[in-house]
Amino acid sequence: MTAPASAPPATAPDAPQSLAGLADLLGDAVLLLDADGTLRYANPAAHELSHRLAPAGEVGPGHAAQWLLRLLPDGAIHEATQQGRWEYSTSLATGDGGETTLRIALHGRRDLPPAQRDGSCFAVIRDISAEVRRERELQRRHTELQMAYLRLAGTQEQLLQSEKLASIGQLAAGVAHEINNPIGYVHSNLGTLQEYLRNLITLLDVYDRAVRGGGLPEETVAEIDELRARFDLDFVTQDLPDLLAESREGIERVTKIVQDLKDFSYTGRGEAWTETDLHRALDSTLNIVWNEIKYKARVEKRYGDLPPVECLPSEINQVFMNILVNAGQAIVERGVITIETGHADGEVWVRISDTGKGIPESALPRIFDPFFTTKPVGQGTGLGLSITYGIVAKHHGRIEVSSVPGEGTVFRIVLPVRQPREAPAGG
Repeated sequence: MTAPASAPPATAPDAPQSLAGLADLLGDAVLLLDADGTLRYANPAAHELSHRLAPAGEVGPGHAAQWLLRLLPDGAIHEATQQGRWEYSTSLATGDGGETTLRIALHGRRDLPPAQRDGSCFAVIRDISAEVRRERELQRRHTELQMAYLRLAGTQEQLLQSEKLASIGQLAAGVAHEINNPIGYVHSNLGTLQEYLRNLITLLDVYDRAVRGGGLPEETVAEIDELRARFDLDFVTQDLPDLLAESREGIERVTKIVQDLKDFSYTGRGEAWTETDLHRALDSTLNIVWNEIKYKARVEKRYGDLPPVECLPSEINQVFMNILVNAGQAIVERGVITIETGHADGEVWVRISDTGKGIPESALPRIFDPFFTTKPVGQGTGLGLSITYGIVAKHHGRIEVSSVPGEGTVFRIVLPVRQPREAPAGG
């Protein structure tokens, strides 16, 4: 592909005049090539494109468009003459640090009768940089829209989740209130029954001593002894107080669970910031989720001294619930969940650690993202930790996590003792 010594005329003698005249008007570069790749014709746009794109000093004194032939891969002309058309795109770096993209199409000479076809072809080169930039910009905006949609969907899902929890909380609070009434009188009745039983057992003891002291017919004494043996009265009088004590303890536990449920479920738009005992909040939440973890984990509490913390109690309860449930689910067989607390420099911290399977290092940066979950499909929504993160941020706190696969995970929640107050206007 050696350039001729001087530039040929704009239209070669053997190029059809009609095609050459049309090509001269086109904005795309048009080249006419022989079968061996010799350049026979180039329109003005081809010369202009070569001068614009060729590095300084690479366009010789001969045919400027000759430089464009370097863009054609080996075998391209042969492919075009055989198939009738060949096309590809290439990118070139420009001197200003930018990039130019060209689309090159080779067309076999179909304008000649078959007998006159000599293997020559046309090359049409178009600068598609603007199209590529528009496409990239559209792709960028499409990606931004997708991300915005995902954020919006996440926010919507969190709102739905919050509304759902609020509805469940209102329902639970109502149920707890209804349960409290029968529990109250059963507890009271058990106390009264325990007192009655104590009096009856005392009376039976006195009566028994009287029987043993004589004064009753032998037949009557024998009948009493027979009934006493049949009803196993000695065992009953010993077991009844224990039964009643256990029943009262059970009722008291139910009362505590119901109260914890009321405390946990108290939520709503009108909930006020309240000074809260976080240890009581932790115990209440543990009572609620105990059924989720009691078969898999032993809970160890290492509570420090905490001042009352200004917070939204129901939301902080939800934070503890999400982390405790996750800790229980992370333990495959038996393990330990440890809860530690402390405070310093106007902040309190709650550290919840487990001996579960841990979180892969690659997943740690994403665990607070909406809809991200490491649980199997159908076992998690991917919203629990996202909501947890949002609640802690709302309280001007922070949540930290560390994990070692196969050893366990540690969540550390840090909250200010007092919420920051907004500065007065103009202050």
